[in-house]
Amino acid sequence: MIIVERGDVLGEEYRRRITEVYVRSFAEDFVAFSRDTGKLADAFEHMLLLERFYIALVDGEPAGLASLTEGDQTLFAPRLREIRRHLGLVRGLLGYVVIRKWFMGASATARPGLAEIGFVATEPAYQGRGVATALLHHLLALPGYSEYVLEDIKDTNAPALGLYAKLGFTVYKRRSVRFARRVGFTELVSMKLVQDYSAQPAEGGLPGLV
Repeated sequence: MIIVERGDVLGEEYRRRITEVYVRSFAEDFVAFSRDTGKLADAFEHMLLLERFYIALVDGEPAGLASLTEGDQTLFAPRLREIRRHLGLVRGLLGYVVIRKWFMGASATARPGLAEIGFVATEPAYQGRGVATALLHHLLALPGYSEYVLEDIKDTNAPALGLYAKLGFTVYKRRSVRFARRVGFTELVSMKLVQDYSAQPAEGGLPGLV
């Protein structure tokens, strides 16, 4: 059975394990800083804002995660000194700058009722067991949102794109990135989903999706 809880509800005792899921899932994006996921977890553990992350638990163990933000909310609160302490002066500075530039800017599409979902990931040992699907169903059932966006998905991430499409997300933007081919993809894809509250949901299901 998969249970989904918000990170801050799980508490600080889960922080390290949540961070490890995060760095292992996105390790290829951090190779410029370090290939050692343990070192990356040491550097990033302090900065995750747990209230912005939802964690899928299987038998009490974090099996996957996803983030949800609205408006100008951010996911991280990085401290340069802490990151440098684990990654070194140069790579630590690079990591700090990249995190602030790429992951902490206000969304250009922010507006009331719109939520941005990000960092959807499943631990390798739990893949194929519906972890990401459970996370997304949980987020889509949260009150207060009528529209959701998923920004900048690599076009080579076919499993993720297929899952999002199955849940009703449609592509609304494609963005070319300089040097993207060097790291194995061509462009970044953004998707959106609008919930139609005029439609009656099936018993136990979600509101109508368009």
